[in-house]
Amino acid sequence: MNNPTLINNLRSVPDFPIKGINFRDVTTLYKNPECLKIIEEEIYELYKDKWITKVVGIESRWFVIGAILARKLNAWFVLCRKLWKLPAETIQESYEKEYWKDTIEIHKDAINENDIVLLHDDLLATWGTMKATYDLVKKFNPKNIYINFIIEITDEGLHWRDIFPKDTEITTLMKL
Repeated sequence: MNNPTLINNLRSVPDFPIKGINFRDVTTLYKNPECLKIIEEEIYELYKDKWITKVVGIESRWFVIGAILARKLNAWFVLCRKLWKLPAETIQESYEKEYWKDTIEIHKDAINENDIVLLHDDLLATWGTMKATYDLVKKFNPKNIYINFIIEITDEGLHWRDIFPKDTEITTLMKL
């Protein structure tokens, strides 16, 4: 898709969070109403006929687009949060991140076996958080799980998609 408006409004931050990393900052897309509209419309077109019942947004930047998508798809919005941020009983998944270990959780009553779930994240560059979210949602045994990213980093030698089951549909709006 690589919409030129999105690419032109995406900020790159060199040497963040560590030297040698060129961080792709989506906050510049979120603050621009035209970019938000493009993101909403492009993702909606990808999933409007998939019968999505739940959209999972991962803490915390991903709540922005996740909630917009849920409303647009007439689906429920599910928060996937860091440990001890949700008030009721949860199901958890721990995982290794690029720089440390972390745990995420979803309310125990948030997803069921009749749901078709869309997981949304901003960036497919390092796999830890989305893979943990996928594994966590899989514990609920939904009918299907789709994955969407705004950006996919496609540097030579990186095979991020390979960590997910081959039959998992993964879409991205931009490949950089």
